[in-house]
Amino acid sequence: MVNSTIRAIRVEEYGDASVLKYTIIPRPIPQHNQVLVKVAYAGINFGDVGQRSGFYPTPVPFTAGGEGSGEIVELGPDVEHGFKVGDRVTFMAYGAYTDYAVVDTGRLGKLPDHVSLELGAAFLAQGLTAVALTEQAYTVKKDDWVVIHAAAGGMGLLLTQLSHRLGAHVIGTVSSNEKAALARANGADHVVVIPANKSASYEALEKKVHELTNGQGVHVVYDSIGQATFESSLEIARRLGTLVLFGSTSGDISPQSLTRLAGKNLKVTWVSLLHYTTTFEEFDELYQKTLKLLDDGGLKVQVSKVYEFEDAKQAHLDLEGRKTTGKLLLKVN
Repeated sequence: MVNSTIRAIRVEEYGDASVLKYTIIPRPIPQHNQVLVKVAYAGINFGDVGQRSGFYPTPVPFTAGGEGSGEIVELGPDVEHGFKVGDRVTFMAYGAYTDYAVVDTGRLGKLPDHVSLELGAAFLAQGLTAVALTEQAYTVKKDDWVVIHAAAGGMGLLLTQLSHRLGAHVIGTVSSNEKAALARANGADHVVVIPANKSASYEALEKKVHELTNGQGVHVVYDSIGQATFESSLEIARRLGTLVLFGSTSGDISPQSLTRLAGKNLKVTWVSLLHYTTTFEEFDELYQKTLKLLDDGGLKVQVSKVYEFEDAKQAHLDLEGRKTTGKLLLKVN
């Protein structure tokens, strides 16, 4: 029997990590084509930080989190795609930092028996995004030159692995020598260490790219940092190159004139997986590709730390303080 009240980590006002509050709320009820999932683990992402701080505005109050894993315990009316009570699933849905989450089936994937619930919460959002970034936002090809910012983070490691697997020359940026070693171990051919501070300079990266590419620049830059890296990312992209933006951990990019792109005929695109797929079929196609890569060893997800449910605030502090590598999880049930 499912309790009528559940635990949740809520945000009642935008702000720093201190606004994350442990509380008790009524259990949600699944509606049309929705299921109720008993959450085992919730993934922790920079998107959660953006939502909490108001950078990605969400009406308050709300339950934090955007992805997780668990077991279906209840079906709403007219559930599609063959989901049933007892299925072990991974999901993308706002409000994952809680005992029970309501999830639309369009953002839900069945977990194979050999995939643990821990891994199920760790690979979905970042794994699907990495596949979409390297296959669709820009198709990485053999001998391409690729720059990946924050190459030792959860997303960065997966992008590095996939780009290396596809035969590209990978240049990663990281904030410490320890992270540099991790990036190299995951396929980065060259790593530039840039300390994480407000006065960080990316001149060393620009010089390295110039040397390695004989002044031509790279085919694609994958940039999740935003404000601090945008100018440098434009600088290091080659003529007819691509800049793929998929985050803004250093702050939003100021308004730009599109004529800035004319000199090199650059392509700039912003990718958000929540909006990249609009149907279950699109979502499931990326999901099945990601599962296959996990099975084949093409993707190796590294869970660096699992936090207890009550420690969500500390998890956000560690993530924002760049004290972590790989994937972070919140243990719920």
